[in-house]
Amino acid sequence: MTLIPDEVIEQVRDAADLVGLIGEHVELKRSGSDFRGPCPFHGGTHRNFAVIPKKGMFYCFVCHEGGDVFTFLMKRLGMDYPTAVREVARRVGITIPERGAGPDPREPLYSAVAAAADWFARQLRENPEAEPAREHLRSRALELETVLPLGLGFAPRGNAFQEAMKTLGIAEPVLLETGLLVRRDDGSLYPRFRGRLLFPIHELRARVVAFGGRVIGEGEPKYLNSPDTPIFHKGKLLYNLHTAKHAIRKAERALLVEGYFDALRLTLAGVEEVVAPLGTGLTADQAELLARYTAHVILLYDSDDAGLRATFRAGDELLRHRVRVSVATLPEGEDPDTLVQRQGARALAEVLKDAVDIFERKIQILERKGFFGSLPGRRRALDRLLPTIRAAADPISRELYLSRAADVTGVRKDVLEREAGTQPASAPAQSPVPAVLVPAGAEKSLLVLMLEGEPWRARVREAVEAEDFEFPTYRAVFEALVDDAPDRLDETAARVFEALRGDGLGGRNADEVFTGAVNWIQARVLERQVDAIDRELPLAPDDRKLALVLEKKRLSAEMNARYPKFKATRRRGASGT
Repeated sequence: MTLIPDEVIEQVRDAADLVGLIGEHVELKRSGSDFRGPCPFHGGTHRNFAVIPKKGMFYCFVCHEGGDVFTFLMKRLGMDYPTAVREVARRVGITIPERGAGPDPREPLYSAVAAAADWFARQLRENPEAEPAREHLRSRALELETVLPLGLGFAPRGNAFQEAMKTLGIAEPVLLETGLLVRRDDGSLYPRFRGRLLFPIHELRARVVAFGGRVIGEGEPKYLNSPDTPIFHKGKLLYNLHTAKHAIRKAERALLVEGYFDALRLTLAGVEEVVAPLGTGLTADQAELLARYTAHVILLYDSDDAGLRATFRAGDELLRHRVRVSVATLPEGEDPDTLVQRQGARALAEVLKDAVDIFERKIQILERKGFFGSLPGRRRALDRLLPTIRAAADPISRELYLSRAADVTGVRKDVLEREAGTQPASAPAQSPVPAVLVPAGAEKSLLVLMLEGEPWRARVREAVEAEDFEFPTYRAVFEALVDDAPDRLDETAARVFEALRGDGLGGRNADEVFTGAVNWIQARVLERQVDAIDRELPLAPDDRKLALVLEKKRLSAEMNARYPKFKATRRRGASGT
């Protein structure tokens, strides 16, 4: 059996006549924009079975079977996934390329996660222990009938999950590999998700590959995601993209929100072009993924300080992928979920209508804080504007940003070009780099810079994220500095914090330290992307391998350009300062 490329599966799904195919098995009648009929799975006589062409899905409100066109054939006719894809392809006249060899070794993992998703959904519907989760949904004005078609579930406490999976014949090693079970220090296994409302996370083929869980009642962390597995890489997927991608193309824009409930609320309100990262800042892979579907993204994050930091980091990442970025400003104290819940989709439409370019939004905030009223303030303002100018890969956007920055700061445009490193090749910018930087050395240097105060704290905060710190204690110190909360550090991190305060720059040039450390860390990010390609290559279909090899060469060249001594330093495995 051959592996079918993702893009071919998408093409087949898009071309499928969902109503016509299901109509061969069910007597359907139009009901508004949907179609209704008796359920073919539980043998019902009432029209509780819905086919929803706009979302490419079906759902029974009695037995709760649901899915896409491939799922219908699998559940109705007993086909496996590749056979279902081939059958639909045959009907729509699409040829499946016959390349690659052998079954997908990850199929047992997909099957295990699918079985878990069905079981979790049943717990949310029926388990008395899930009543607090159902009440939590009701408190957010979300009825069970509304959210069940979207696959929400509940993970009870105890070992009921393990027992259920054992009954289904799913082996514990498979569940361990999917991250659904966790191994204790004594070797015993327990469910990762306990006492949590679960949001299924889908890959682009619309298969569930992971879960995000919100704790119900007391417990930490508030949100817990599946770990990275052979079928799930958190930084490479976006929540809800599997259904939103069609709406994104149609609307010629995507809305990027922070959380699961934000995306859920907007989708239910009819705003379907919405996606969310998976509990972290937007990654380069996620930005690249969005850029495949649209050239315009509107950021709809919270308007508090933390939300603004996340907004501008996400915006800069999108600008690096030539995406036009706008920022919609929510009323104080509101997030997308609460705004739509209280005031409806019309209020959201007004907010989106007033969205402004991300660079203009930065200027608005700086003006409101009075940065442009003094020379030191203008210098600090430029420290905040320059990262966005540097991030703009589109030359026209970069030119516009430079002109606007020159207008508001009174600094000549040619000076800003040199400062931003965007001057013509005839006058190359100098990028001094320290002779050697190693993991802890780069991370420590950035923390020392942050302790120098502004503008360095802002510049470091704009350039890197907590996930970029490999050394956990340095990561904790970085997060404390970002939130201006060193008092929350544990004893070990507090001692490191005090030591860093005493070290200082030691006479080193701050600009050189910053440039070298950031380049080193960004080279490390590129290295991870290269490693991910190396892992993917053996399993990739033949028609994708060339693209992967070319992308690996591009990343390696960029990595070497950012920090020529990077690979040699990594090989030595140094960890000094």
